[in-house]
Amino acid sequence: MIQQLIDRYKRLRTERFLAQTYQYSYAFVGMGQHSLTNLYPAIHYLGVPLKYICVTSERKARLIERKFPYMKATTSLDATLKDDEVKGIFVSASPSAHFSIASQVLKSGKSLFIEKPPCQSLQELDALIDQQRLYGSPVVMTGLQKRYAPAVQILQKRLLKEHLISYDLHYLTGAYPEGNSLLDLYIHPLDLVTHLFGRAEIIACQQMAPASYIVMLRHPHIVGTLELSDSYTWTSAEESLKVCTAKGIYRLSQTELLTFEPKHSSILGMPYEKVRKHNKTVEHLYSRNAFTPTLPNSQVYSQGYYSEIRSFTASVEHGRSNVITDITTIKPAYEVMTGINSFCSTSR
Repeated sequence: MIQQLIDRYKRLRTERFLAQTYQYSYAFVGMGQHSLTNLYPAIHYLGVPLKYICVTSERKARLIERKFPYMKATTSLDATLKDDEVKGIFVSASPSAHFSIASQVLKSGKSLFIEKPPCQSLQELDALIDQQRLYGSPVVMTGLQKRYAPAVQILQKRLLKEHLISYDLHYLTGAYPEGNSLLDLYIHPLDLVTHLFGRAEIIACQQMAPASYIVMLRHPHIVGTLELSDSYTWTSAEESLKVCTAKGIYRLSQTELLTFEPKHSSILGMPYEKVRKHNKTVEHLYSRNAFTPTLPNSQVYSQGYYSEIRSFTASVEHGRSNVITDITTIKPAYEVMTGINSFCSTSR
């Protein structure tokens, strides 16, 4: 009897996955390391029908067709956009090229998924938002996968019920000579805090090195300090967030581990833990199980890539605008980045 129930559950789970089909075709612009490592695996697992892969090099296009003979590789974005079967375009190219490519996609009226950063400035972001309204692109979302990470979504729900006090974030990497650290790297932590806590005002900002900053932000209900730096090392890069609330302390490490440490009670303002010794209590709200090789335990899932791709295609297929990472929702992060640049240029 138990074995029959197990077999039925496994069969229904498989059938549910196989029943998720697509009525439209899609195209992908770009074939870099990030795309190959994080986006293509999620697209492949979901079975998203990619009709075109668009790249800038004829040589790369031929190599792609040899590697993936069931897809058409092309160097013509224009031809891809003119194909009526293609309803959604994934863009993950060079960050400096994103604005131009996004503008062309929006003018075509097709839905757009564009990796971060979608553009190089707040002015360009406003231009993309205006183009979305002008040309009526159904779905325009930015690849900010951390918003889809299970740990982040759990934390966001918990914080809605908390009285917030302060937070402390560290985003520490090695050198990043191939691009703009503030725009390409720090957009992630800045978007995370504005996503969790709302629009932010810069209270203070200190540039410690060419691409290292200490920033203090004031949100509607909380104040936080951020260390953003590429002066450390990629071998032991760190992204950690500590949020202090009236009830306790939340700690988020990467998107792999989320814990909550409740505060002890007090008597007439005196911490009870000083009167009587208490064992430290830590509640594990989320942790990735690296032992079982299933989808929910893979980093593509725990970091949010799988869910953001699924959300985009579901929005395209059903004609719904994506609310979580609609391109308009990234504006608070760009406002902070603009403010950091302004602070640093003023202090020179």
